[in-house]
Amino acid sequence: MTNTAGVTVVGVDWSEASTAAVRWAAADAVRHRDRLHLVHGFSPFTGRYGIAMPALRALHDDLVDNAKDFLAAAVRVARDAGGEGLTVTTAMPEEHPAEALITASRGARALVLGASGAGGFTGVLAGTTAVQVVSHAHCPVVVVRGRAAPAAGPVVVGVDGSPFSERALEAAFEEASWRGAPLVAVHAWSDEDLLGGLGSFPLVVDWEAVRQDEELVLAERLAGRQERYPDVKVDRVVVRDRPRHQLIDWSRQAQLVVVGSRGRGGFSGLLLGSTSQALIHRAECPVMVVRPDGE
Repeated sequence: MTNTAGVTVVGVDWSEASTAAVRWAAADAVRHRDRLHLVHGFSPFTGRYGIAMPALRALHDDLVDNAKDFLAAAVRVARDAGGEGLTVTTAMPEEHPAEALITASRGARALVLGASGAGGFTGVLAGTTAVQVVSHAHCPVVVVRGRAAPAAGPVVVGVDGSPFSERALEAAFEEASWRGAPLVAVHAWSDEDLLGGLGSFPLVVDWEAVRQDEELVLAERLAGRQERYPDVKVDRVVVRDRPRHQLIDWSRQAQLVVVGSRGRGGFSGLLLGSTSQALIHRAECPVMVVRPDGE
């Protein structure tokens, strides 16, 4: 287990989902021996000149006071969840929440968001701000979804053999080690992945040979990591199915699902793949999305 002490950043607004994210992030910061940094992107006025008007200035000051109040309340929630030994800092930059969080993610170990926000971090399912943050953050992003209370269960990771899943797999081993949890490595493959447009034709395919090849892909990705993390028990799942279907199913019993930002079938111009997007919308436990270094 590597010492990854640093900073856990959590996005804060006045929603219940934000409060759940603060609780989750506080416990995670304690587990990793991190400082917890609460960030509220505050941009009540986008115009540069109207703020000089006295009425708008008074309104602006009231909004600032309200934001300070719920940021202080979030600090209390964090201390209740993490204990007095947790170091908590705050920031309230006057910029759009997505921009504030992406900036704060530089140098952070992880960035945590609630599953829905007040206008907000995620909107409908996971809206534009959350997708922007997950797509552009400089560290792994955890979207806290599903069960409100911390759950026992495995850490589950999607493995597809792409460079995008390599860092996700490393992060998943690290998380499982810190949590003392087993790791479930899921490698799902589908007919369309293998056959492309030929999938609708009645071709004769030796699916047993395909399964053996896919098991080899997973074994190659796990090779060496189990030796570096001898405390982590690993279960391997190789199945003919859509990755997002399998990972959403596993999220019902997992404490954390870890995925790369996009997979081997993704287009190079896309920052998020279909699997990671499906999970941040519909998983039933927190989801960590990991992007490769330098992406």
